[in-house]
Amino acid sequence: MTSLLLPTVPAGAFDAFVDDAARASRAQRSWAPEDGPLPALFVSHGSPLLFDDPQWLRELHAWALTMPRPRAILIVSAHWEAAPLRLSGHGAHLPLVYDFGGLARRYYELAYPTPDASWLAEAARAALGGPAKVHEQPNRGLDHGAWVPLKAMYPLADVPVLQLSIPTGDPGTLLSLGRRLRPLRAEGVLVIGSGFMTHGLPFLSRDVLADDTTPAWSRDFDAWAADALARGDVDALADYRTRAPGMPYAHPSVEHFVPLFITLGAATDPSAPVTTTITGYQTGLSRRSFQVG
Repeated sequence: MTSLLLPTVPAGAFDAFVDDAARASRAQRSWAPEDGPLPALFVSHGSPLLFDDPQWLRELHAWALTMPRPRAILIVSAHWEAAPLRLSGHGAHLPLVYDFGGLARRYYELAYPTPDASWLAEAARAALGGPAKVHEQPNRGLDHGAWVPLKAMYPLADVPVLQLSIPTGDPGTLLSLGRRLRPLRAEGVLVIGSGFMTHGLPFLSRDVLADDTTPAWSRDFDAWAADALARGDVDALADYRTRAPGMPYAHPSVEHFVPLFITLGAATDPSAPVTTTITGYQTGLSRRSFQVG
């Protein structure tokens, strides 16, 4: 039986998507200073199964096309928790991190050979307080929380990308970190927090995975977060552990929610209502994604 979890051709939806997407991306206008700061994004990134989900691929790519092509991308992924603060390697065509298991070989053969990001590394170090404040891992490539959504959004792999670690789960500290990244947006850098609006993987039953139903804890947390984001209630979001319904099932660990605070911190006004770009669920988890200026 063909399904998202058992596709006939692994990443077949991506194969059907990529040629038209690449043509549209070639026609995309590049960012210019007169465009002003790019928005900050929160992306629910999915697993490599995203490459078997034609709707999600189209939504991510259409979102990217609403903006000028960025000069570079600085992304914080749920899959790199490391302190002190660290930057990934900035060389061209660094090997990817295939930080997942149990999938077909095809997913481990997908590539995303981005250009050299040296200038972005220098700009990020300056924004973050210099080499004493941020360490570098020159051989570390992008993990799947970065390259999976970006391969859909920018399939030409023609935008320099740098990844920043998550040094803590504390919302206040991450908001402050996002504020330090804010000036980069005016230089044509797209700042992205990449997580998942709900991520209760241990609580997904086989029935949920087979039928693609949505657990109540996932629906309830998503609705609460959507309301808080629409009201710009950063305090409520920061207190999600005690205020949000569906906890701790929606986030038994914090790493897929807290990239949201990098995004809000990088916004011109963190309490401004966000623009929601993607909604819905995959395998019971909320795909909610948004941007904020």
